[in-house]
Amino acid sequence: MSNSPAARDLVGYAGNPPEIIWPNGARVAVSIAVNFEEGAEQQIGDGDSTSERIGEVISVVNPGVRDYGQEQLFAYGTRVAIWRFLNALERYKTPATFFFCGRAVSRNAELVKHISTCGHEPACHGWFWRPHSDYSDSATEKADIERCIDVIEQACGQRPAGFFCRGSESQWTRQLLAECNFSYTSNGFDDDLPYPDPSGLTVVPYNLDCNDMKFFHPNGFVHAQDMIDYVQDALTQLLEESRHGKSSTLSVGFHLRISGRPARFRAFTSLLDHINSLGSSVWVATRGDIAEAFSHSISKGTA
Repeated sequence: MSNSPAARDLVGYAGNPPEIIWPNGARVAVSIAVNFEEGAEQQIGDGDSTSERIGEVISVVNPGVRDYGQEQLFAYGTRVAIWRFLNALERYKTPATFFFCGRAVSRNAELVKHISTCGHEPACHGWFWRPHSDYSDSATEKADIERCIDVIEQACGQRPAGFFCRGSESQWTRQLLAECNFSYTSNGFDDDLPYPDPSGLTVVPYNLDCNDMKFFHPNGFVHAQDMIDYVQDALTQLLEESRHGKSSTLSVGFHLRISGRPARFRAFTSLLDHINSLGSSVWVATRGDIAEAFSHSISKGTA
């Protein structure tokens, strides 16, 4: 194993980020991201080598044994929770980006088509709900990316422009995405603004701290109000900075099976209500629109 450190960008914009004015005149862009993973998680019952263990409780089912409980916890997301999400998004006239896992789409194509007809952006979340860092070769990874593209395009009638996978990309992911004509990736946790990647992609950052997965992690959120307060604090800080000329983005991430539960759904609706109350001081947009607006601003030299 080499002792040489890997090449990493620890500098970014070096304290001098571009001045981005989003299309509505705001300096803060907000993205609502909904992760659609139900049926793509690892399950012994689906022929996978293991079953997903993270859920409402840590699974106590023995390795190698089908975990009906975990399957049902995931199924709640598409049986019940999705309708809460869609109704709330319609009520608040909020566009969202849905990160679709390919295997989940293949099992629920009519529902995915309906989500698309509601006007939400379909984006690729990998074939499985798994880290792309798991792939040991680029050919297998590319094949899974391509079949994810295909099932989303068949269900929605449009090709996904964006990508985000669980955990981490592989060393090949971004180049493969460029070859497959994606315009952006969201596996970027290192900035408050999009930035260009050497692959030609735009990196649209994703905020893991403003993500409902923290309901499932120790020292995270317990009550819906915990997430509401946290995200509101983030928006308050970014709006304060915007008054001093700084531009930014904030993504707020949700999972059907997590925030779709009654006790946590208030986090979703209350945050939509708060974001709506901010009016034109924020630009609420899909991640594809954010990537496009950023690239246009940079190319025109207005940033």
